[in-house]
Amino acid sequence: MTEKRNRVRQSSSLAERLAADAVSLLEQAACLEPGAEREALLNKAHRNKIAAEINSCLTSPGRRPPA
Repeated sequence: MTEKRNRVRQSSSLAERLAADAVSLLEQAACLEPGAEREALLNKAHRNKIAAEINSCLTSPGRRPPA
């Protein structure tokens, strides 16, 4: 018997969610003293920014399929 997946319709785009998460992570990191936890938050914020850039490249209208 198969179970139905819970499908959620996102109210904002992936880029918007990644950017909001990055801002939130940077704010959290600003409250911490230098250390491993702060570095982890900064790294995650950086990865979110890069993911948003990659997503914008992949979804741009000028993108062509490989030849």
